[in-house]
Amino acid sequence: MTELQHAAKATRPRIQPAEEGDRRPLSVSARLGRLQFHQSGKFRVLQFADIQDGPKVSKDTISLIEASLDATRPDLVIFNGNQIAGYDSAYALTSRKRRWDARPASASSEASGERYAAALEHTRELVRATIEQLVHPLADRGVPWAVTFGNHDFQCGLDNDEIESICREFPGCINPERAADGTTGIAVKHGVKHDVGDMEQDFGLPEQPVIACAPGTFALSVTDVDRTYDVLGLVLLDSGDYARSGGYGSPSEAALRFLADAPGLMATQSQQLQQDRQDEQDSPREPRKTPSTLPCMVFQHFPIEQYYRLLKPVAATAARAIEGYRNFAGRHFVLNEDKTQPGSYLGEGVSCPDADSDEFAILDKAGYFAISAGHDHRNAFVGSVPVGTDGDRQMMMVASPTSGFGSYGPVPAKRAARLFEFDIRHPYEPRTQLLEYDELVGKPSAGKAYAYGMTSESKPDSEGMDLLHRPTWWSKTWNKLVSLFRR
Repeated sequence: MTELQHAAKATRPRIQPAEEGDRRPLSVSARLGRLQFHQSGKFRVLQFADIQDGPKVSKDTISLIEASLDATRPDLVIFNGNQIAGYDSAYALTSRKRRWDARPASASSEASGERYAAALEHTRELVRATIEQLVHPLADRGVPWAVTFGNHDFQCGLDNDEIESICREFPGCINPERAADGTTGIAVKHGVKHDVGDMEQDFGLPEQPVIACAPGTFALSVTDVDRTYDVLGLVLLDSGDYARSGGYGSPSEAALRFLADAPGLMATQSQQLQQDRQDEQDSPREPRKTPSTLPCMVFQHFPIEQYYRLLKPVAATAARAIEGYRNFAGRHFVLNEDKTQPGSYLGEGVSCPDADSDEFAILDKAGYFAISAGHDHRNAFVGSVPVGTDGDRQMMMVASPTSGFGSYGPVPAKRAARLFEFDIRHPYEPRTQLLEYDELVGKPSAGKAYAYGMTSESKPDSEGMDLLHRPTWWSKTWNKLVSLFRR
């Protein structure tokens, strides 16, 4: 059972099938040109986590994408990292385990350099083919989409900025281009006109304001139905890949600054858009007072250390006990039922970076109301922790299982997408629901997908997870020194 399936039907997001023969974009926001609430008072985001497949995407993955789109009719789809299985053997000539790895030594001579350049071009075509397969169902239905990145995408040999550039070649991608010098800038009326085939109109959100920072790191505002004010912001964050000291990395300093600044930047942008609207009206109404920061939700790949606050320490012999990772190795946990929603499950330790980048403190101070992460393929839980000066607010924390069928995870029938439904009456308390394969599609056909009980030693070598060992004394000391220095 998934979260909220235990709850009364009235508390669950209402999902309806698409109307046959309707060739308008499936996304209501796409029909209107920007992200906004509907006349019904709802706004929907569909998230796919850790698809992590090679050049030939599993047909079960495609079936899950198609069925999820038809069932939920989302305004926007977010892919929150590890779309590309960069460790796949298809990328053997260009792959690298770590971002700082040099290109293969065989590429040092002129002749071998030419062969390497040809191999890179082949990798680009393979990545392009993977993305085309993933987003073809979205293009067919007219649903805009956005991507951020994880720790495996770059391992194919292409940097995230190049992968993002390839993504922008396809209809509906709203990842923004940035200024030539890479600085943060505001791109108003962002949207690329695409060849939409037999779709009746473009669905690239041509009127959507976007604030860009870096590949996979940008912010999108969502307005009310009348476009009189911005209700909330959606921030996509590239949460990093690996740390040189071992374990997983953290967002860049620029990304963390952007995370802190985005709510204020969007509030300022909202004020300007309101003023522009007032100037266009013959009889302008009194403008709505805009807060200094816009409440935001962040989507990223890695969970953060504070996810462990939703867990409860138990003995190693306790039922369903799961060992923590790295800094939490040697300790065992179960979900704290007082802090998580019914139907949540914990299938592996929360794999967060060793060093605390202060991201949680940034989210707290800037007034974020939710964070959604993937990465841990066998975890699916939703909970809240108190934040604010006196713990007077709650921050929702969401973990989602893999949506793909090419790597480890829960049993194939439980691979899932995740729906978020925002209600204008309480926009900062979104409802969420897992959309599992067996509920939407039926029996999976994939024989490749595999599942097993996770321990700190059990992830496959093929996925480049060799750094997930117990941290050494030196790495622990180094991370403590780094943390003290940052404070």
